[in-house]
Amino acid sequence: MTGDFVKVANAAEIPPGAARVFSAFDTELAICNVDGEYFCIADLCTHDGGPLGEGELIGNQIECPRHGARFDVKTGKALCLPAVLPVPTYKVELRGEEIWVAAQATTSGAR
Repeated sequence: MTGDFVKVANAAEIPPGAARVFSAFDTELAICNVDGEYFCIADLCTHDGGPLGEGELIGNQIECPRHGARFDVKTGKALCLPAVLPVPTYKVELRGEEIWVAAQATTSGAR
């Protein structure tokens, strides 16, 4: 680990319009590629703990595959029911072709 960031993936692993799940600092993370810009959220729906990284990414919104809750991957904000709480987000740095993620969430989806 370098400073407060950890290398999580290579940019080539996450094509535009896709989300991929990675493990870092004992946490499952979904990294989303929105038009070449990378965003990181916890891979955990705040409604029921569903796997957000397995959901469909449309623009900057990801939909939980279990019950259809949607979240803004840029802010973590819950956009529709059944979720009402935000999902934790993490700062992302692109270093060359490497994706580095902050070890601490910038927003909290805690219940």
